[in-house]
Amino acid sequence: MSARIIDGKRIAEEVRAEIKEQAAAFFARTGIRPRIVFLLVGENPASMVYVRNKGKSSEEAGFSHETLTFPTTITESELLDVIAKLNADKATHALLCQLPLPKHINEDRILEAIAPEKDIDGFHPMNVGRLLIGRGEYFAPCTPAGIMVMLEREKINASGKHVVVVGRSNIVGKPIAALLAQKAPNANAVVTLAHTGAGKRLTEFTRSADILIAAMGVPHAITADMVSPGAIVIDVGMNSIPDATKKSGSRLTGDVDFDAVKEVASAITPVPGGVGPMTIAMVLRNTLTAAERQVRS
Repeated sequence: MSARIIDGKRIAEEVRAEIKEQAAAFFARTGIRPRIVFLLVGENPASMVYVRNKGKSSEEAGFSHETLTFPTTITESELLDVIAKLNADKATHALLCQLPLPKHINEDRILEAIAPEKDIDGFHPMNVGRLLIGRGEYFAPCTPAGIMVMLEREKINASGKHVVVVGRSNIVGKPIAALLAQKAPNANAVVTLAHTGAGKRLTEFTRSADILIAAMGVPHAITADMVSPGAIVIDVGMNSIPDATKKSGSRLTGDVDFDAVKEVASAITPVPGGVGPMTIAMVLRNTLTAAERQVRS
């Protein structure tokens, strides 16, 4: 029996509709529209698409948005000056710098320069620290936040379950492990953070998972023999692989061998249409939250 397909696109549409209503109520109450500014350096095609999609989604939600584009020749100092001005601008509630940046710019320095209260990506050390201890106001990175909402809406309670996260990035692996381990509703899981260091033992870990989250960035790295029957599989991967049947010559695929694993798992997210749409929905949710907090303060 094939797994239930978790429709991230549908869930994201529901969340976005709710955010649109909340943003309208916020505007009616305060006369302020949540405002997000995107920083785009260079002409990386994927980055341009991501920023364009985020801007379109922001507009649909009733937000004010602007994309500031810069040539790859911009210096780190110049970019820091732009961020400092936006940090001081009370009309700007959220600030997102699209990665990757040119090699001559230190990404850590740029991300740490964004004011924590405007850091809707959740990459600032202040937000990371508060997420880890589970206390205070913070922003969780959008993809992990989206996974948490997806699990909640699908009535998948992680409490007491063994969750295995494969991948230790600061963007997905580490923060989703921290969120699921918190003593909080829809969390309270026993979490194992696995990665390439596991070597040949990786399958031993993945097969012990009640919930398996694949976030390695390697196409079809999780195969059917690595999944316990009845497990829930969340595929975070977004990999472009050659496909002669497509006009573009390529297609998107996840870190999970979807066709094989869906015959073993009880529920699984597809790629595309799974975690991806949830990420953009969380960009909107974090932006609205940022605006609400800044107006309140």
